[in-house]
Amino acid sequence: MPRLAANLSYLFTERPFLDRFEAAARCGFRAVEHQFPYTEAPESAIRERLRAHDLQVVLFNLPPGEEGERGLGGLPGREAEFRDGLDLALRYCRATGCPRLHAMWGVPGAGTSLAESRAIFVANLREAAPRAVEAGVTLLVEPLNHRDNPGYPLNRQADAHALVAEVGAPNVKVQFDLYHCQIVEGDVAPKLDRWVGVPDGNVGHIQIAGPPDRLEPDAGELNYEWLLPRIDALGYTGWVGCEYRPAAGTEAGLGWAHRWGIRLTSR
Repeated sequence: MPRLAANLSYLFTERPFLDRFEAAARCGFRAVEHQFPYTEAPESAIRERLRAHDLQVVLFNLPPGEEGERGLGGLPGREAEFRDGLDLALRYCRATGCPRLHAMWGVPGAGTSLAESRAIFVANLREAAPRAVEAGVTLLVEPLNHRDNPGYPLNRQADAHALVAEVGAPNVKVQFDLYHCQIVEGDVAPKLDRWVGVPDGNVGHIQIAGPPDRLEPDAGELNYEWLLPRIDALGYTGWVGCEYRPAAGTEAGLGWAHRWGIRLTSR
């Protein structure tokens, strides 16, 4: 059975951030993820909510930089900011037990070539990887679709795996979001077979949503009733992050997840 994690940057947003942990637990989630906790709450407050509601946090992102930058990993002249962001993120990881960080490439400026930006990102990841290992953390890179993330350099699964291979660190892996994959290149199931169903597939985390509108997984082009058992059959035992926008309230839209043990309880 897939292990579903609630993304608290998208789900239960009818409530203040710290109240979303209880809401997720009451709906049967045993794990959560979120994007940028740094402006939401101090790490001590997040740790307290995780303990109070018997949850674990499985993923969040490195700081994203300025509005529209979508990360700092491949931006020239911003290497010190990337290192400072990693320090902050690892502090949150140590406090909350989070084992994964999404390191975003960033949108290069007009004067920066893709080759230069990629070289900077690879160098930053190589430097960051041993620091993350010391904290028990895996760094992830994620292909994002160009419609929601214009100008973002990493869009395709094969390119993400080539990047990870170039970095050459065992704790740098790929974050496979089926929503982004469907929009950019489609053919999702064979890509799961290629990258998840092999020992060296290097997929460190999976996320889901219903394309094209990023709604509940039962709304849209992908058949998750078929895909989630297939992911299980491929031997994936990690968490599956639910990173979608509820169409009409989080609890009202959880019917798709009842099969997987997610439903509102009285706890």
